[in-house]
Amino acid sequence: GGAADRTPPWIERSNEDMDALQWMPFVWLLMAVLLGILEAATIQLVAIWFAIGSVAAVPAALMGLSFFWQVVVFLAVSLFCLVLTRPLMKKFLRVRPTRTNADSLVGMIGVVVEEIDNDRAQGRVYVNGLDWSARSEEGEILEKGEKVLIKAIEGVKVLVERI
Repeated sequence: GGAADRTPPWIERSNEDMDALQWMPFVWLLMAVLLGILEAATIQLVAIWFAIGSVAAVPAALMGLSFFWQVVVFLAVSLFCLVLTRPLMKKFLRVRPTRTNADSLVGMIGVVVEEIDNDRAQGRVYVNGLDWSARSEEGEILEKGEKVLIKAIEGVKVLVERI
């Protein structure tokens, strides 16, 4: 054997390597299961791609490929799945903020039931069947009986403007 016959070091295997490699299909399956459990616990769409890569490495291990090539298959399939599907999955699983009942008041018309004076920290508005503490968005005094537009909600107060 000359240099042309020489197998690259990442493909060469000794008898000890062969003994260890016979367990690799089980190692890849165990890794897939553990990554699947991690994904189920986190729901961040990270571990699932590596679980799929682990499953893909099982046939490579069963065919007797070296550990190097098993890892190449694992990484290639994992990254392929990650790059191709994660943006799509994130789009479908994006958490959208849920509007609260209070948020739905923004844009509604209310009636001042107690004079609104920001300087004296007083004022109440009746809107959508409820009585709310209110402040004027522009700082103006709004008289009892005036109609106002709900502009925003800050904590338990509505910010209003005269209409």
